Amino acid sequence: MLKGAGIAAGIAASLLASSAQAQYGPGWGGGMGGGWDRPGWGGSMLDSPRMQTRSKDSREGHVEVSRFVSPDAAAVAELGHGPVSVESESGDGAWVEAGARRAYEAAIVDALVGAGYDTLHPDTPQPQITKLRISRQVLTPAEEKRSPVSGTAAMEVGTYGQAYGLGINIDMTKPRSALVSTRLDAQIVDRASGKVLWEGYATIATREGDDKWPDGMIATKLAGALFDNFPKADAIGPDGVGRAG
Repeated sequence: MLKGAGIAAGIAASLLASSAQAQYGPGWGGGMGGGWDRPGWGGSMLDSPRMQTRSKDSREGHVEVSRFVSPDAAAVAELGHGPVSVESESGDGAWVEAGARRAYEAAIVDALVGAGYDTLHPDTPQPQITKLRISRQVLTPAEEKRSPVSGTAAMEVGTYGQAYGLGINIDMTKPRSALVSTRLDAQIVDRASGKVLWEGYATIATREGDDKWPDGMIATKLAGALFDNFPKADAIGPDGVGRAG
């Protein structure tokens, strides 16, 4: 980065030295050394040096949630109390790295306790099972590395001499890492009948490797959104329409 800035500074110094040797007559601002007030000079030939800025992607940190509950009133009455076990499952696109999986399981257990469930015996089969699935999808690839300094030189020739200009763009921002969508699916199933009592999913978009969004933070955010106002959700139709996909 410093090397690129040094090269740009050297070019600017060379051009300034050349412009100092040029001859100027009455046509340049009214006489020798009269200034740079000729129409069109002083900003129109080249933009002044500027610092480039970038706006944040509106999807970053935004959580989306969909939840569905069985239309069976008796089944719904069983939700939110009694013992429950938690299981993680894999599948196409599933992200099942052990450390990350444990973070999501812990976040779901905390959310279930907050919803009224008993999770004190996780290794014992329970009447209800909460099945989890964690998956990730790249929304925007990582940006490529680029030179922090770029510029454009231009020359203007008049009747009595010539002038040079140099415009430099400085971009000190780091290339952005990939924007990744993390999705957490949760499904509460009655063990005896295999019937789905409640299910939903939550997604969030974050930058890969962002220190502000470690796995534990993402897991807590998604689990909290999923079980907010539990078991309130949209009803699952008799043909299964409306269920989380």
